[in-house]
Amino acid sequence: MELSLLGAIAAGVAVILFLILYFRIQAFMALLIGSIVVGLLAGMPPLDIMDAIKNGMGGTLGFVAVVVGLGALFGAILEHSGGAEAVAGLLLKATHGKGVSWALMLTGFIIAIPVFFDVAFIILVPLVYSLQRKSKKSILLYGIPLLAGLAITHAFIPPTPGPVAVADILKADLGWVIVVGFIVGIPTAIVSGPLFGKYIAKQIYVEAPERIDEEETPDKGMLPHVLTILAIIALPIFLIVCNTLLNSLVAKNWTTVGFRDWMGMIGHPFTALILANLIAWYVLGIRRKTSKEALLKISTKSLAPAGVIILLTGAGGVFKQVLIETGAGNQLADAFAAMGLSTLVFAFVVAALVRILQGSATVAMITAAGVTAPLLVSGVSSLDKALLVIAIAAGASILSHVNDSGFWLVSKYLGLTEKQTFRSWTVMTTILALTGFASVWLLSLLL
Repeated sequence: MELSLLGAIAAGVAVILFLILYFRIQAFMALLIGSIVVGLLAGMPPLDIMDAIKNGMGGTLGFVAVVVGLGALFGAILEHSGGAEAVAGLLLKATHGKGVSWALMLTGFIIAIPVFFDVAFIILVPLVYSLQRKSKKSILLYGIPLLAGLAITHAFIPPTPGPVAVADILKADLGWVIVVGFIVGIPTAIVSGPLFGKYIAKQIYVEAPERIDEEETPDKGMLPHVLTILAIIALPIFLIVCNTLLNSLVAKNWTTVGFRDWMGMIGHPFTALILANLIAWYVLGIRRKTSKEALLKISTKSLAPAGVIILLTGAGGVFKQVLIETGAGNQLADAFAAMGLSTLVFAFVVAALVRILQGSATVAMITAAGVTAPLLVSGVSSLDKALLVIAIAAGASILSHVNDSGFWLVSKYLGLTEKQTFRSWTVMTTILALTGFASVWLLSLLL
């Protein structure tokens, strides 16, 4: 029975990867088909498989759809206002031309909290061009730190879609995920960003693409104040983390139930993001003379990419549900316990393998979370679940290559050849993943 269940899981994952890689079928449908294959091979009654699809999809999207949708709206308004440029400008001014790569890393780290990775990169890449032309140093000295900051926050820190989806599948507390994401993300950003960027810039010299000179640049006088941007970005994170801390065992001794209930509502990701959206809509939109019609158009357009992520996340929830109902989770737990692999290592390895084989970090995170969720026994602490979320995020960031859209985005905008992109971007993502997992592993030993 054990071999048949593990074989069913292996067959399901193989089907998912084969459909995505060979037939180029959309990952959403591939995940659903893979879930059906696992159910059939594991001996589930056909109608029970259909119920598992319905329950897995509904149970997952009840939370994720709201958070991802609100996050997309928030990021779109921030992007339109020029907030990213404002933050970058202040950090660069504060360094007085020194430590620019560190300022760019920090810029990426902050901006990617509300804005999708590719959007944030496209917004900020003209700044990288300008710095390269002024300094005449390799563009990688500036591009790699920015990319590291963007990639780490996008993978590690909610409300970006990946960690939100994984946290929901594993039933991890978002507040703890944010805290652990910051703790792990900072050393990871330093190693894979400024330190690696300085090294690789000496190995590969690339100038900024000439064709970008004619692009329009935003009017710096029209940018919002950077402190306003930072305050709006920090608001939902602050409320979510406060809610988590108030519900800790220590805080329960000096707070009332009624107070915690109200803070539980205000600090819930739903309410926190709604408040941030309303403030951004007014402060960055209405008060800056943006018409309501324009704001509606911007907001509506932002939901298109969010819809894809929501459906992918739901399909990952389906895969998890099928594994739970077949009893495969318990079998996997026994098998890997016999092999001596911890759940943390297993989750990282699965995420890394799926990432390398099919390219999408989001699909890798969701697939790994779906496979790992049934392994969690009762009594796993919120902190341990948060560590597991970041371990999966680290694995899903590894070895970006030709099957990842990010590889080509970086290659195109930085003017790199494929070989140069492998030596810089691909190596950076691998350093990021390994450093991130090492930090998670050390935290798991210390805490």
